[in-house]
Amino acid sequence: MLIPRHNEILELARRNGRVSVDDLAKRFDVSPQTIRKDLNELCDRRLLARTHGGALLSSGIENVGYEARRIISSREKADIATHVASMIPDNASLSINIGTTTEAVAQALLQHQGLMVITNNINVASLMRGYSQIEVVIAGGVVRHSDGGIVGEAAVDFMSQFKVDFAIIGASAIDPDGSLLDYDYREVRVTQTIMQNARHVILVADSTKFERTAPVRVGHLSQVTTFVTDHCPSDHLLQTAQEHDVALVETGSFDD
Repeated sequence: MLIPRHNEILELARRNGRVSVDDLAKRFDVSPQTIRKDLNELCDRRLLARTHGGALLSSGIENVGYEARRIISSREKADIATHVASMIPDNASLSINIGTTTEAVAQALLQHQGLMVITNNINVASLMRGYSQIEVVIAGGVVRHSDGGIVGEAAVDFMSQFKVDFAIIGASAIDPDGSLLDYDYREVRVTQTIMQNARHVILVADSTKFERTAPVRVGHLSQVTTFVTDHCPSDHLLQTAQEHDVALVETGSFDD
């Protein structure tokens, strides 16, 4: 049985995606040491996963809510998006899949001219539709209630019609062996099709994705042309990228 404070910590993690020692100590009016002990116990039960200064919701089968994901590492995602936008020239075609980091890239692309954007992400389509210099093409299929993602066989068939200059893809988790992982096999099929039909595949993922796991394999880092992250903590992944000629950019390296 968990004590009431543990249950509340878990609820906060479900709602926000992650919790911090300092915020929890203030909220419950206890010492940081007490909170660290709480988090260690919850991590021992595999209900949370420890991070620097706090913990993440630990689930191998269920993703954090979409709004919570927007908040997690928002500055890092914005930095990633700014760098990716600098790589995309005007008058390019690109596919963008589901995710809060790919949505941040879409935001950073709004001043580009002559783009053709094919997406299965309703949030991306809604964000870009008001800009006359950008042509938005949206896939058909089943709309997922949790995040506005369009998934299923109809979306796969639709995305297979295109051959784009750039694919901008996200992943829910990245395994130490370089596997790119996600939660919904229907979404994975769409992402795989996007990757197969692009001349240049750009993976965007902040460093929290290295701390998580998910049950469905999207592909492998070796299938990516460029990987943009704020920080890659794994020497093995750095070596994998080098072995497969994947350009790996760490935007955190540019901080003052």
